[in-house]
Amino acid sequence: VQLQASGGGMVQAGGSLRLSCAVSRLPRSSYAIGWFRQAPGKGREFVARISWSGGSTYYADSVKGRFTASRDNAKSTIYLQMNSLQPEDTAVYYCASTIYQSTEAFEYDHWGQGTQVTVHW
Repeated sequence: VQLQASGGGMVQAGGSLRLSCAVSRLPRSSYAIGWFRQAPGKGREFVARISWSGGSTYYADSVKGRFTASRDNAKSTIYLQMNSLQPEDTAVYYCASTIYQSTEAFEYDHWGQGTQVTVHW
C-alpha cells in the first residue's frame, strides 16, 4: 500500500484547505483510510476516518462540523475538506490505512509522508 498526502499550506484563521491522499495498491482487506495530525511537541492525534467501500465517516470531536472526509474511488483518492480552520489546527497531517474501525495510530499499518498545515491569525 502506498499513500501520498498533499494539499497542505498556510491559511488565515477562518479559512479552508482541502487535503488529498492518493492511495495505491490497497488490499481488499483494508477497511478505511484515516487522517491524523501531529503538532510540534505533541503526539499523533486522530482526526477523521472514512471507509473505503461504503464511505462511512467518523470524526474527532475537535473537528466535527468543520472537517469533512470524502473519497473518489475512481481516482483512488481520499479528501479532507477543512473549514473554519483555527491556529490550533496547525500540524503535519498524515493519511494512513487500517483494517480496523480504529482511532488509534498503532492500528494503522501504512502511512503517507505528511503535509504541513499552518493556520495563523
